[in-house]
Amino acid sequence: MRPPFPGMDPWLEHPAIWPDVHNRLITAIADDLTPRLAPRYFVGIEQRVCLLAPGPPDFVGRPDVAVVGRSGRAGFRDAAGRGEAAAVGVIDVEVPVLDELEEWFLEVRDVETRSLVTAIEILSPANKIHPRGRKQYMRKRQTLLQSESSLVEMDLLRAGEPMPLNRDRSHTDYRILVSREATRPRAKLFIFNVPQPIPPIPIPLLPEDVEP
Repeated sequence: MRPPFPGMDPWLEHPAIWPDVHNRLITAIADDLTPRLAPRYFVGIEQRVCLLAPGPPDFVGRPDVAVVGRSGRAGFRDAAGRGEAAAVGVIDVEVPVLDELEEWFLEVRDVETRSLVTAIEILSPANKIHPRGRKQYMRKRQTLLQSESSLVEMDLLRAGEPMPLNRDRSHTDYRILVSREATRPRAKLFIFNVPQPIPPIPIPLLPEDVEP
């Protein structure tokens, strides 16, 4: 059954659902672009791993396997047979364990030279909202914007501060940045709200080629 919304589906932004939406969208874009760009270009699905401290917002720390005991079970016993409740100065604490989070993005490369032509990023709560993840992504973003590669940055999340842009006074739910290397610092920002679907956007290629 199709969702009841005329455009975007805000329920897909839920932290428990978004990782699957993100990965499926990455794959769908790659499947759509690959036959249209071959044989001049290659569309690769790439991965990066982020180590993030757990905490709000609650989008990391999803276990692969959970072990759950029976409710009402007594606490662990020490050698003397005494429960934790009888010990002096025992409290529940948490150790600072970093969560390993995998993120996927797309790269359009020239088949002959293997050079990166365009990076396609779909923002996630990890790299838009989480302080450490955002800082890591901002470093990569700045590197791309100073390179000879183009950037397509898709922000399909209403939560969190949008990525910084100059001369941007828009206040919309969603945005897609298309930054062509040939026209930088000028770029195109596609803006839209929940009632609207994702608009068609061009994918930058080398100047002599038609953009899909």
